[in-house]
Amino acid sequence: MPTPEPAAAIPTAAEVDRWLDELELTPLERVERDGVTSWDLTLDGLRRFDIRVTLIFDPALGLITWVHYAPPISDSFRKSYRKLLHWNDDYPFVKFALGADERPVLTSELPRALLSRDELGFTIVRLLTICDQLLQESAGWLWIGGRVPDPGDRVSRQADLVARYADRLGDLHPS
Repeated sequence: MPTPEPAAAIPTAAEVDRWLDELELTPLERVERDGVTSWDLTLDGLRRFDIRVTLIFDPALGLITWVHYAPPISDSFRKSYRKLLHWNDDYPFVKFALGADERPVLTSELPRALLSRDELGFTIVRLLTICDQLLQESAGWLWIGGRVPDPGDRVSRQADLVARYADRLGDLHPS
């Protein structure tokens, strides 16, 4: 009779803190309430900078990575909603949605059984890469007039993180 594999240890918020440190990601804020911990970060893709990200960790369930994708939508709701639905078909393992304030969000879930430093790092890189790929299509939501600002000489603070997981991105190619 085969020996069952031991159950994976349930990660703790302290372990997620350590993983963030190892991934060289510095939270702006950490909040713990009712056993659920969240971290707010501002991260860079290779083309899109200052992306607000919230990590929400519930040890009983796993971790949700929540990208505050754009400000509240003010154009034709039907057109924007259709675009988000289309992107949901194009990008597996992530979900575009509208928050209660009509703000587009991009999310990905890591179930507790799969949660590790490398899965967290890869998930963040996947989301940053999608933000980069959709930069031009999202410009109308992000900037007045829909013009992407010139980054000048600015370099992504997460370039090393993106490079670390780039080989796992499959059809998503970092910019």
